[in-house]
Amino acid sequence: MFTGIVEGVGTVRTAERRGDVLVVRVDVGGLFEGLPLGGSIAVNGCCLTAVDADPGGFTVELTEETLRRTRFDERLRPGKRINLERPMKADGRFDGHVVQGHVDGIGTVKEMNSLGESAEIRIEVPPELDRFLVEKGSISVDGISLTVYDIRHSAFSVALIPYTLEVTNLRDAGPGTLVNLEADVIAKYVERLLAARGL
Repeated sequence: MFTGIVEGVGTVRTAERRGDVLVVRVDVGGLFEGLPLGGSIAVNGCCLTAVDADPGGFTVELTEETLRRTRFDERLRPGKRINLERPMKADGRFDGHVVQGHVDGIGTVKEMNSLGESAEIRIEVPPELDRFLVEKGSISVDGISLTVYDIRHSAFSVALIPYTLEVTNLRDAGPGTLVNLEADVIAKYVERLLAARGL
């Protein structure tokens, strides 16, 4: 489980196909020293397994299912900056919100408006995710826990404080940028329970 509090940004060094798997090497410059072999790490909000790790970085393997959900085959190009978060420790402080690392769909940035030191970003969502948007609710955008507002026309806005712009890859975003979205798991459970009761 993750919390949507990005620990740092890595850079894709290589991304190559090996059969039906995309193998991606990420440089982190010692940021995650001690990441265990087989350990989980959220890459732009997607929970992946480190199949190789050293102080300089790690390697992950992405299956076709993961690529369909994330379109990482188009987005993880050498030189791309990606948000990273290790799983929450059992005795850790719970910041952000519950993030499973299971991407629900791909959003498209419609607007990125600078407000001086901060910014506002507007994201269009796939129709199947629209029902999970709640005013002042939580959503994970490329692994970042953010608060939703101004929901209309299958899109929502989030505000980015200067710190978020500094330590995540959303500072690189602009119209047309694709982002991984994970809806609040509580909203998904509520919908499932109501549907089972025919409500």
